[in-house]
Amino acid sequence: MNQLAKELHNCPLMATNSSPLIFSMFLLLPLFLLSITSSGSHHIREATVEDLQLAFKQNKLTSRQLVKFYLKEIQKLNPSLRGVIEVNPDALDQADKADKEHQAKAQGSLMGLHGIPVLLKDNIATKDEMNTTAGSYALLGSIVPQDAGVVAKLRRAGAIILGKASLSEWAHWRSRSSPLGWCARSGYGKNPYNFSAEPCGSSSGSAISTAANMVAVSLGTETDGSILCPSFLNSIVGIKPTVGLISRAGVIPITPRQDTVGPMCRTIADAAYVLDAIAGLDYNDKATIEASKYIPQGGYKQFLKLNGLKGKRLGILRSEFAFEKESIPAKTYEQHFKTLRQAGAVLIDNLEVKHKDILTSNYEDIAINAEFKLALNAYLTQLVNSPVRSLKDVIAFNNRNPGLEKMKEYGQDHFMEAEPTNGIREKEREALSKFEIYSKYGFEKLIQNNKLDALVAPFISHYIASGGYPGITVPAGYDIGGIPFGINFAGLKGSEPTLIEIAYSFEQATKVRRPPF
Repeated sequence: MNQLAKELHNCPLMATNSSPLIFSMFLLLPLFLLSITSSGSHHIREATVEDLQLAFKQNKLTSRQLVKFYLKEIQKLNPSLRGVIEVNPDALDQADKADKEHQAKAQGSLMGLHGIPVLLKDNIATKDEMNTTAGSYALLGSIVPQDAGVVAKLRRAGAIILGKASLSEWAHWRSRSSPLGWCARSGYGKNPYNFSAEPCGSSSGSAISTAANMVAVSLGTETDGSILCPSFLNSIVGIKPTVGLISRAGVIPITPRQDTVGPMCRTIADAAYVLDAIAGLDYNDKATIEASKYIPQGGYKQFLKLNGLKGKRLGILRSEFAFEKESIPAKTYEQHFKTLRQAGAVLIDNLEVKHKDILTSNYEDIAINAEFKLALNAYLTQLVNSPVRSLKDVIAFNNRNPGLEKMKEYGQDHFMEAEPTNGIREKEREALSKFEIYSKYGFEKLIQNNKLDALVAPFISHYIASGGYPGITVPAGYDIGGIPFGINFAGLKGSEPTLIEIAYSFEQATKVRRPPF
């Protein structure tokens, strides 16, 4: 073990596979700060943003009490679940500030996300005492120049940054063989519904922590499935927004062409609150300039309609529902189709997206490897301080620290494929042109020709990733062993209002979600 590995192994702030997952906040906070009445705990678990704001207004709850509750839950559950990498040492101070604003009835308080704790995936930069590392020791101690664009918006909304969530290391673009939900800094994240089940990724910690009531709401990121998949398997709501609807500035990238930040919450309503807080223009991310035209005047909460399914035309991608006939998912989805019809939706069945073979080729790897190197090098270069300044440096760090980064077990094949690339050249341009064919003559044409409001599948991320389209997953049921599964709705760019209407109406008609314990 080299000197760096020894220091990290012995550091009580760090998680290793041979030591318990312990955080500095727990060592510093007296136990009385973490106490809260059992009745209060009962009312806080599964509480929505609206519930919490009402409790603030009625003086039944303070932000400090709320933060203390979540810190206690993290202390109790996280050593097993490993959904949180760090807690914010400033969280209680932020809560006190929010409580003072509540008492003074300051403008903007007692509404939206004001005083509400939020957990951020550990690839979203915060200019504070916390690290931003994508789960890797290579970035431990790096200093970001400023808050990520979404974090700046959250702070302006009065939200409390509770901490950083674990993830699949480097958003699962280091190695194909590393398990989803694993990163060096926190180990293996566990699905709270069944510890033997995969939590999926790469926004695994955000999903685990939200599902297990270790936080009110969380943020994840997605390139292809990283919000939708962990939300699907942890019985929460995930929104993968149109690319550019939410700023990616200050987020450790994979590819700007597909990357997005999105809400991961227990309800559609909570996700709408988060979306209202974080969507919008950020001149540090040029994609938001074009996508800001999609943001509806009055925000997204107005689309929380009980009759949101009435008259909606939904296209069923039947090939994606290829379950054994008598299986729980097969029976459950058929029941949900009946519910959709009963709520007034028109279902167009047995649809297929043309040119989807493009998605199963190696075009994604070809394009993303080159885009990843360019984007990551640009991110690392702008850091105020960092042990690594390029993808080449990260590869070298991993090679110097094979035990710490589990190199023997997982390697870094994606990194090794990306490093020799040299920008967007002929083969990358060919791959990108194929994606354009799929988007225009496959996905978009299917929706337009059938006059659809949304496509429906159990899991739909691969269909919407390359084109930057939005999607929402909603809890749909529980399989053998209590393992959750969801249902996905997806549409054209800017269709979030329609998708929220559909998803909210479905959620309220079914009310599937239940807490894991």
